[in-house]
Amino acid sequence: MTDDRPKNPMEKQDVTNTVLDSPGSLTHGHVIARNTVWNMIGLGAPLLVALFAIPLLIRGMGTDRFGVLTLAWAVIGYFSLFDLGLGRALTKLVAEKLGTGQTEDLPRLIWTALMIMGMFGIIGALVAAALSPWLVHGVLKIPRALQDETLKSFYLIALSVPVVIVTIGLRGVLEAHQRFDLANKVRIPFGVLTFLCPLFILPFSNSLFPIVGMLVAGSFAACGVFLIVCLHLVPELRHSIRPKRSMIKPLISFGSWMTVTNIVGPLMTYMDRFLIGALISVTAVAYYATPYEVVTKFWLIPSALVGVLFPAFSTALAQDRQRAGRLFGRGINYTFLALFPLTLLVVALAHEGLSVWLGREFADNSTFVLKWLAAGVFINGIARVPFALVQGAGRPDLTAKMHLIELPIYLSALWWLIGVYGIQGVAIVWVVRVCVDNLVLFVMARRLLPVTSALIRSSLVRIVAAAGVFAAAGCLTGLLEKGLFLIAVLVCFPVVTWVWLLDKEDRDLLKRFFQLRYGKGVREP
Repeated sequence: MTDDRPKNPMEKQDVTNTVLDSPGSLTHGHVIARNTVWNMIGLGAPLLVALFAIPLLIRGMGTDRFGVLTLAWAVIGYFSLFDLGLGRALTKLVAEKLGTGQTEDLPRLIWTALMIMGMFGIIGALVAAALSPWLVHGVLKIPRALQDETLKSFYLIALSVPVVIVTIGLRGVLEAHQRFDLANKVRIPFGVLTFLCPLFILPFSNSLFPIVGMLVAGSFAACGVFLIVCLHLVPELRHSIRPKRSMIKPLISFGSWMTVTNIVGPLMTYMDRFLIGALISVTAVAYYATPYEVVTKFWLIPSALVGVLFPAFSTALAQDRQRAGRLFGRGINYTFLALFPLTLLVVALAHEGLSVWLGREFADNSTFVLKWLAAGVFINGIARVPFALVQGAGRPDLTAKMHLIELPIYLSALWWLIGVYGIQGVAIVWVVRVCVDNLVLFVMARRLLPVTSALIRSSLVRIVAAAGVFAAAGCLTGLLEKGLFLIAVLVCFPVVTWVWLLDKEDRDLLKRFFQLRYGKGVREP
């Protein structure tokens, strides 16, 4: 008896939604562009809402409570990494099976990964709950009046950890099927609610407990929606809800080194604000975390791109290493082009922007931090391209070892500079760390790719040149001179881009694009 159903639930859809099962289609520019746009929308929508919501939250909750809320967001972000790299491993293994047509074991692979991730999530929840009293009463300088509601909020966050981790796995299933559109259609509303839920609660209470409770309820709802979408995309999941022991080893094998990166990397990312809270105050946390949360949203651009480049690198490195080199070069160039103007505007107009957005007092305390962090986000954004290459090459051990080596050095420098320069010192040491990361990742990329040393050198020269422009913009004081400087740089930037950054193929593509859109030539069928 034959089965007339398509083996792949996507094969009756148009080419833009087809599962990509060949190296050429997986690395095709159209597919990468489409999925990158979906990722940018999914990551960018919450940013737009945050710009509106954060000033209202600060005024409605008070600086201290808002500082604690940023710590709550950090706890959710860190303990969600108890997936131990299994989310990334699941995405890679599902994509490989789809590409080779070996889909009969997909349901058992997916359920095996989700069940393991759920168990690790329960462990993470227990650890978070056990650490909460120590963090609230012993480590963080939380005002006594806020300690009780903070502790209850941390317990709620612990409850959500398993759900958040399982959600990562479910989203990975969609991305492995190249359904970034579905993944982001679910991500967008729940990402927006992360900032809107606290605003809905404020008219009734400014207590942290109901605010965090709404966020936790949203995480449960998001998990349920992702599960429903996955069951629709892979109907076989409804009929084979059984793990398979033989699939545990490949999942753990790929995820083991990524576990180190997933734990140590975010530890360095979030430890700064916890040390600020412990050594200075939660008010200082707000002065540091607010510009950090805003400017790091620029990462949505490289994150959207590298999320798509990860499977493209994996395929190209196995089938066409020269193609991988071209993808790498374009990834660097496009990230540079997207981030440079944004970073320049933030560095030049940091004080004016913060004054309008959050008031003069906030601007006086956070301007220096915002300038440094903006430059660091630019450098780290570019570094995400070689990072994706290393991961796509199946060498997560390299990045894990890099993080293990730099962790004690970074924490020591952080502790020292907090005592000397306060939150300004935190920003400085963070930027120095991402610069070192960038350099090391480029060295790794050089060894993994058949790219010329000239490509690596030219990329580093561009970064240094951009840093010099940012430094000059940061030293300007008058609004008039800032405006003239920005006009001069932004007028010259397209010319420099055309002559220096884009290669002949890029320029030809742009020429054809404008001819098709605005020229009088006949479109090709």
